[in-house]
Amino acid sequence: MDTLELLAHPVRLRIVHAMRGERELTTGQLCARIPDTSKAMVYRHVDLLAASGILEVAGERRVRGAVERRYRLRHDRAVLDADALAAMTPDGHRRAFATAMAVLVAEFNAYLDREDADPVADLIGYRQHAVWLTRGELEEMISEFRRVILPLLTNQPTPDRTQHLLSPIFFPVEQPPTDSESGPDRPDPCT
Repeated sequence: MDTLELLAHPVRLRIVHAMRGERELTTGQLCARIPDTSKAMVYRHVDLLAASGILEVAGERRVRGAVERRYRLRHDRAVLDADALAAMTPDGHRRAFATAMAVLVAEFNAYLDREDADPVADLIGYRQHAVWLTRGELEEMISEFRRVILPLLTNQPTPDRTQHLLSPIFFPVEQPPTDSESGPDRPDPCT
């Protein structure tokens, strides 16, 4: 199974998110982190991610006669490279996008189901903005996002840090207007 196929599943993608920040977690800890998913399903997907090399065993210990493994994420294996993205079909993009949206909904619901959830105090955000951009403006905006976000990806978990899910999504919803669709002589159909 290739990386795209492995990550194009909501539970596996949630496991990958939970492991970010150089964390070492047991399957039991992952089950606690993803409480809306059955333990059997989490165990099955951890096994699949470990067998594929996306997770690796960071350590083992005996607990009540069983072996408990701590896993860590192999960041180099948990990303899609440019060639994989370029090779994706429209259906592949649909599937990957649907998975990302399913993960957002599941994580947001899990957050709201917590007793201590406080959307105002936690500064949650889910705004959408429609903006007109040239190709150059879009590239500059993406570059600025990367400049701000990339250094934060190396942050380690600490007692004063909370993990946040950040999901920038960019796609054109409309093409630039043609000369016949724009201009000062064209009446505004909304007025």
